[in-house]
Amino acid sequence: MNKIERLICIIMILLKKDMVSANEFAQMFHVSKRTILRDMETLSLSNIPIYAITGVHGGYGIMEEYKVDKRLLSSSDLENILTALGGLEQLLVPEEIGVTIKKIEAMVSPLAPKSSIQLSFYDWEGRSEIRQTLKTCQEAILKRKLISFHYIDKEDTATKRTVEPYQLHFSEMSWYLKGFCLARMGYRTFKLSRIDDLTMNEQTFTPRDDVLQQAQHAGYQPDLVTVKALIFPGIKDHFIERYGRKSIEDYSPDYLLATIHVPQNSHGFQFIARFGTNLKIVDPKSYVEAFRVYLNQMVENYRSDLQ
Repeated sequence: MNKIERLICIIMILLKKDMVSANEFAQMFHVSKRTILRDMETLSLSNIPIYAITGVHGGYGIMEEYKVDKRLLSSSDLENILTALGGLEQLLVPEEIGVTIKKIEAMVSPLAPKSSIQLSFYDWEGRSEIRQTLKTCQEAILKRKLISFHYIDKEDTATKRTVEPYQLHFSEMSWYLKGFCLARMGYRTFKLSRIDDLTMNEQTFTPRDDVLQQAQHAGYQPDLVTVKALIFPGIKDHFIERYGRKSIEDYSPDYLLATIHVPQNSHGFQFIARFGTNLKIVDPKSYVEAFRVYLNQMVENYRSDLQ
């Protein structure tokens, strides 16, 4: 956290609390007490009406007349914002989001009810490894600097890329970088988990005139096939979450009939295979045959190990 961010955070905290000691601030921001004293002097010179009280229970406060009117955002509004940021913090955990959360928390009344919504995400080890890649990409986007990296595609082919980075995108469970690839001379989307040896170059770039237009059409949507499958009632919640309740209808005492839309490729097959024997595709026959070929290939991989 740089000095400006720390000063803003100090102001927001003092807007909420009556008195905060220098030691509390020092522990909060992982700096020395001397640094906090200099921060308070800087704020005073900037005409922020901060006052100090000495003694065991002393500390710093801000004049009551200076405290902001919070009526533009209700406590409910602020709690909703904190809930959304809390979810993003679990996915990304950059220092900037932590600072933003502290600022908004300072505006919430301590008497306000806690949020009725909680977001939780698995703390995968790989997510912590990808944070540095995210941070470098984000910094390069803000500074408009080229980045270089090795990229391994789905066919396990490695290439060297130099890219003008424009946007980070989170979809389903993965992070992606959208940018203009100088090696291919076109806009490309790169999965961050496939990026290796990432470096931010000193060379800057000027955003292309058509970048906004490209961003609107950047999302890749595979061709989908309408599939009917018999499923056990115990897994219907997975289909309701993805396709809605209208996708499920009664079929027999033991099965439900699910009508879903899936890609006719390995991604679609992987989605269906995750349900094991709790699901059976019945239509169309062409998809049933393609899925059977996919399963046979899986079996062959293990059969060769047994020989």
